[in-house]
Amino acid sequence: MLIFIISKFMKLLKRFLFFGTGLLIGSVFVYFIWEKKDVHFDYGPNARVLKNIRTDVQFFSDDAKESMITIGLDSVDIAMILQDGDVDFGESSPRAEPCKTYVINGNPKEKNITLIVKKCDTISTIDKVLLGD
Repeated sequence: MLIFIISKFMKLLKRFLFFGTGLLIGSVFVYFIWEKKDVHFDYGPNARVLKNIRTDVQFFSDDAKESMITIGLDSVDIAMILQDGDVDFGESSPRAEPCKTYVINGNPKEKNITLIVKKCDTISTIDKVLLGD
């Protein structure tokens, strides 16, 4: 009886070993393919909002342009904030009509910057650029 249980256990162990080996090889293969294709998984709310704003046509308000000159920022710094920034959903109005308003915080050039972005259907307007504490 004990030999029967051990042989069943060994068969089960062998199956797990084969399964685990195949899973490991497949995971490594998929990882390298996706790394070359630069695939992103924007499932979180923060990542989805930032991606939607980045893919829209972007405009800068006159107030935002003046603030950017005063603070010493350019469009590359704004693009960095829209790539790696944090959306403050507590301060944002994601259900506002006709355009949603998002508050996005970022740190380009070691400065705390806050963007106020108005997102309409296919147009995102950087409305304000504020220097934080």
